[in-house]
Amino acid sequence: MDVIKPRREKMLFNDLVSTASVQETLFRSIEGKSISKTEAYELFRSCEDKLIISCARKIRNNVSTNSKVVTYSRKIFVDLTNLCRDSCSYCTYKKDPYSEAARMMKPSEVIALAEVGKRFRCTEALLVTGERPEQKYIQARDWLKSLGHTSTVEYVAEICEEVLKKTGLLPHTNAGSLTKKEMSLLKRNNASLGMMLETTSQRLTKENMPHNHAPSKNPKVRLRTLEDAGQLKIPFTTGLLLGIGENSEEIIDSLFAIKEVNKKYGHIQEVILQNFMPKPGTPMENTSSIGLDQFLKIVALARIILQDVNIQVPPNLNPDVFGSFLDAGINDWGGISPVTIDHVNPEFPWPTIEAVKSVTLKKGYTLRARLPIYPEFILKSNSEYVSDAIKVHTEQFIDSAGLVREDLVN
Repeated sequence: MDVIKPRREKMLFNDLVSTASVQETLFRSIEGKSISKTEAYELFRSCEDKLIISCARKIRNNVSTNSKVVTYSRKIFVDLTNLCRDSCSYCTYKKDPYSEAARMMKPSEVIALAEVGKRFRCTEALLVTGERPEQKYIQARDWLKSLGHTSTVEYVAEICEEVLKKTGLLPHTNAGSLTKKEMSLLKRNNASLGMMLETTSQRLTKENMPHNHAPSKNPKVRLRTLEDAGQLKIPFTTGLLLGIGENSEEIIDSLFAIKEVNKKYGHIQEVILQNFMPKPGTPMENTSSIGLDQFLKIVALARIILQDVNIQVPPNLNPDVFGSFLDAGINDWGGISPVTIDHVNPEFPWPTIEAVKSVTLKKGYTLRARLPIYPEFILKSNSEYVSDAIKVHTEQFIDSAGLVREDLVN
């Protein structure tokens, strides 16, 4: 693909002006060269937001295989169990066993939901669970025992196999931090796995901080999961939760942590940048969410730092302004469901796929459906990233570009 080789002139940015060091950093990033963490700190501190966003957009268009395509995954959201051993200060997803909203789904319920998703032309079954609820709740242990299992991951593995065999929907599991052995088990019948890094800030695990009562959110634990997934060659989705108390340097540090692990293994298929939204009834209900201008700048910096990694911003959490993130360098909208709600953020319904298509077109891009495994991992010859069970099904869905055939979703 042709890469723009810009002249060292301010004209490239349509008369936007900046300090010499910021200009130099941005020019090099457009040329596909890595920037240092110190340079990223400088960009974050600078007031050149428009310049940074312009640069990110140019990079996105340079590195994308198809610079005019923005993707999404048509999915169902399977809330397998919302019991969780962690207690994060911003979360309403977690329920205790005595709550009317507690979920512990039976296999028959999951398959029935997947069948509905199939009728609505979904291709992904997103399976989400709380973090190791069996370690905290006897009710979770009894539920698993009644199903013939001792751990949530064992049950997830069985359900993924059943969903794949009976419906053809491709499972993508997000069960939080996992061991290498657990991920190896799940790889057999999952197109990809996911876990939000959220942040690398140890400070946020301290007393009165959002992750103080969430042992699974310790950055060392999360980074170990990312490393193990890379060693296992599992296409992996991760990301940051922005606005929970992290500072600008911690945001940059977190992005560089993702960059470094991907540099070693090349398995990070997608980075989600999710803005924290305060929820009533939580300790952080009065905490302000991140402002749009700041969020756009972070998205642009993520593109500059991560270069060719797929970057997503959830449209349902930014219902009136999500199109603006296309200007800041994203190339994916993530999972959108015509069937199920977002169980993590139920107060934010997904926009319709037609609405997302319209916004995307107005920005000059074409919306295309993808599978929960990105084309670059599917199309690699003799790919070790795709299990035999998954490969059989992906071949039924994709076109020559590795995207979902138009006739299957329209």
